[in-house]
Amino acid sequence: MSITSSRGTAPSRRRGGDRGGRSGPGDGAESPRATARDRRRKRGRRLRTVLVVCLSLTVLVVAGAGWVYLKLDGDIRTFDSGGLSDNRPAAGSSKGENVLVIGSDARTDGNAALGGGDKTAIGRSDTTLLLHIYADHKHALAVSIPRDTLVTIPPCKLPNGSWTQTQQNTMFNAAFSVGETDKGNPACTQNTVEQLTGLRVDHTVVVDFKGFASLTQVVGGVKVCLPNDVYQKDLNPNRATRGTLLFPKGEQTVAGKQALDYVRLRHGIGDGSDIGRIKRQQAFIASLLKEVKSKGFTPTRLLPLATAATKSLTVDPGLGSADKLLSFAMSMKGIDLHNTKFITIPWRYTGSRVSVVEPDASELWAALREDRTIDGKDASGKGKQGKKTDGAKASASPAASAEPVSGAGISVAVYNGTTVTGLGAKGAQLLTADGFSVTGTATATSQDHATTVVQYGPGLESQARTVAKVFPGATLEQIGAARINVVLGQSYATAASASAAPAKVPSTVADGARSADENPCDNLTYG
Repeated sequence: MSITSSRGTAPSRRRGGDRGGRSGPGDGAESPRATARDRRRKRGRRLRTVLVVCLSLTVLVVAGAGWVYLKLDGDIRTFDSGGLSDNRPAAGSSKGENVLVIGSDARTDGNAALGGGDKTAIGRSDTTLLLHIYADHKHALAVSIPRDTLVTIPPCKLPNGSWTQTQQNTMFNAAFSVGETDKGNPACTQNTVEQLTGLRVDHTVVVDFKGFASLTQVVGGVKVCLPNDVYQKDLNPNRATRGTLLFPKGEQTVAGKQALDYVRLRHGIGDGSDIGRIKRQQAFIASLLKEVKSKGFTPTRLLPLATAATKSLTVDPGLGSADKLLSFAMSMKGIDLHNTKFITIPWRYTGSRVSVVEPDASELWAALREDRTIDGKDASGKGKQGKKTDGAKASASPAASAEPVSGAGISVAVYNGTTVTGLGAKGAQLLTADGFSVTGTATATSQDHATTVVQYGPGLESQARTVAKVFPGATLEQIGAARINVVLGQSYATAASASAAPAKVPSTVADGARSADENPCDNLTYG
């Protein structure tokens, strides 16, 4: 007997639409319970699919971001911090942050294609500025240091591990070339700037030709303005003919190699001096900042900039990772363009070289140390507005002699014989105010002098006694060399500290400041 029923055989039940093995009451329709159960299962499958896709995308995004950061980290180069001086200004000597930016004209790593020159030449610094970011993170001041400035280069580390001797009255850009390596010596330049200013440099960044050109391309070009047409011979005076037109007169946008040619250009505009070129470079950096700011200070916007920059950056270890570099960049997003100023260190020509003008320079460093803007306002972030005072005279008077002193015709070198940061600059400021000619400042061989000593060579005792009048309580000491030195002691440090007063940037410097929001066609004198 065959076993059958009206519900069909077992195989027919498994092929039916209802996975539960039940058909309808005879017409093949699904039951309401079976239909609902099937819909829930289908929704479950779709939800699992969506979750898997989302999870996969998340993994890809995170992995991609991680790859970008790893790539950035791999591109960032750092210089040896072991080359930094042991006799640095104390941390916190300035309430804000000081960033040293060095433009290198090294021809290695493909830079020769952009700037020409010998690929085996030693690294040199073409442009240098000290950027002071005020503690309130709303103001910034960039101080350009001409490459021909005569300074004291302190001991610097050579590639073989030994250290050089102090070099006085030497061109500033020689510091970067100490050791004569193709990559240059950023640590030596940092040591020199700290020696010159008495300010501690928190970070140092070296940008080469490629890095500069890439940055200008990433932002889509930078607006510049020229007072006249510029030709190839203006960029390379050794050419026999004028060559083709490089830049037409007026406003234009430049990027890549063209931007590099613009900032390297020295002849054919203004007086053809390096000082004039510095003004043009300041205008260019201001315009570059404006472009970056207009696109927004966000990680998304900064990543392409960071990618371009890190391929040709050399930084101190404190900025040696993508996180640190981007975090530092983000910390400046609140600085207003109008409150970002550009100036040049107080200077004057000494023959074909540049000398630092005192006491203006000392007043400038004192103002930055106290986080005061170029108009004398307190930007320390504490919300207090300082009075505008003549910082040089106010801070110097309590430590000075009561009787008038005339230093006309007397040259003096000033040495800091203590561990007090910036004391040499204060002593130089005091002497210059009385008419003395300060030939340089440096750190003494020992920093344990209790009192100030005036050293003098043969036939200079009378002048030395005049110098000693500026520093009450100073003693005289004869030396073999035909010069006069002042070695400042703790007694002067104590007096100078007691007389400290709010400082401001000298008007001679502040009046020539350029704001980052200025029109690129404004102030086109260029020397």
